[in-house]
Amino acid sequence: MDDYAEALRMNIHKATQEYEQWIGKYLKLIPADLKLKHQAMASGIFPFFRATFYRWMQHWPEVCADLEKAPKILAVGDLHVENFGTWRDAEGRLIWGINDFDEAATLPYTLDLVRLAASAHLAIDGAHLKLEHQDACAAILNGYREGLATGGNPFVLSESHIWLREMVHGVLRDPCHFWTKMDALKTIRTAVPGSATKAMERLMPEKDLAYRVAHRIAGLGSLGRERYVAVGEYDGGKIAREAKALAPSACIWAEDGKGDEIRYQEILDTAIRCVDPFVKLRQEWIVRRLAPDCSRVELDQIPKVRDESKLLFAMGFETANVHLGSARAGKAIAKDFAKRPKKWLHEAATAMGKVMRHDWDEWKG
Repeated sequence: MDDYAEALRMNIHKATQEYEQWIGKYLKLIPADLKLKHQAMASGIFPFFRATFYRWMQHWPEVCADLEKAPKILAVGDLHVENFGTWRDAEGRLIWGINDFDEAATLPYTLDLVRLAASAHLAIDGAHLKLEHQDACAAILNGYREGLATGGNPFVLSESHIWLREMVHGVLRDPCHFWTKMDALKTIRTAVPGSATKAMERLMPEKDLAYRVAHRIAGLGSLGRERYVAVGEYDGGKIAREAKALAPSACIWAEDGKGDEIRYQEILDTAIRCVDPFVKLRQEWIVRRLAPDCSRVELDQIPKVRDESKLLFAMGFETANVHLGSARAGKAIAKDFAKRPKKWLHEAATAMGKVMRHDWDEWKG
């Protein structure tokens, strides 16, 4: 970015204001939810990091200029240690992997790895992980390297990866707890956009099924957007379908603000992945099935006694699964990856973490 100095003169408050004005051209923003997001951003560096991918993209080209030259692929963009979850594939098998692709864009493969590693650094600083910073980066790199070498492989939590299945089935994913939370959501009394209603109904198991619609507050990066959940009953049990408003990636805003392409469905279709048949892009909405075993897994939801190196290795491997979906990406990435110095990821994650922490200090003030 030629005007990086100008971008930094645009402090985090100004950057947030301008980004929200830009994204507001593509979707309706909910003021009360934006206020919650801004409060969460002040509450800790890790939630601030999760909520401010737009600011990351202002810093990245200058702070990591050498990594910006790495081979470009269709990347996740807003990758972090809490952007992983589980779902059921067409065979009903439990699958684990990256949960959200709101910010998918063509980016250097290095960006996803640095953002994942930086989030691990901040999670360690916040006592959410117990590893050393360099050990966390080594685990991510080892997993990514293994993913490239093997050509990728989805995480099917059945006869394989039993340790991961046991880790993600914590008490907070208990059906009673999950549906109690869903039932507590207040029913919307105002009109729901017709396109969102239609999108959710198309995912229902049968036509004309009775349901109620509630507004759901979830996530941090997308907090402030319209997010609706339809909750009903089907054959003796509860079901839920969610519609979340989508907008172009913050990468577009950080570059020149021009463009409106949403690449969520594309990255789902190309990644090495056991696809969730209930996740679909419908016009401006991403719709999905919500259930106790179909949701994001956050660090405080998994057992305190856990093999964190193994978990970060899996995250690195899953990142390779997504990157290998880009045509002819494997060889180019492997060639560039092999020539990187030993501590490149740790050093880049440290540098990016430093500028994000500076922004957080300014945001709190």
